[in-house]
Amino acid sequence: MIVLKRILVATDFGEVAEVALDYGRALAAQFGATLHVLHVAQNLYLSTIGTETFAGLTPRLQQEVENAARKGLEELLIDSDGSGPPTKARVLTGTSPALVIVGYAKDNSIDLIVIGTHGRGALAHIITGSVAERVVRLAPCPVLTVKHPEHEFVTKDTLMAVAHAKA
Repeated sequence: MIVLKRILVATDFGEVAEVALDYGRALAAQFGATLHVLHVAQNLYLSTIGTETFAGLTPRLQQEVENAARKGLEELLIDSDGSGPPTKARVLTGTSPALVIVGYAKDNSIDLIVIGTHGRGALAHIITGSVAERVVRLAPCPVLTVKHPEHEFVTKDTLMAVAHAKA
């Protein structure tokens, strides 16, 4: 028997991440799990190059980035009828989203990570790498990668049916 108590969805607020969130919500509802939704905000101080760039940054700018991410999560997770799974939203800061995601999964005993993947071409993948691929390689638990457009397992009707079945 598969038991999922804690499901983590990592989001960058993109279209693929929204699809991954649909999967995470459906799985959390099906298994009675808590849904953790995580956004990794870029650490502006550690990712700057050169002292002239660093000197122009203020603590307020980093705070604004993090506040915007929190607001984005709130909007993303609005559950007007309260029928969704219990949800914990988190914004963490780091220079490597994959390492932050994996660290969060370890620290919170996550049972499953759901993450979107852009499915870039080979050249783009070599140049930019893949957060999803690093998470798959380093995660302490299974990882479900969702590509968009994807095979439609989760539809809005499915989400509604699960919600009504729980009521």
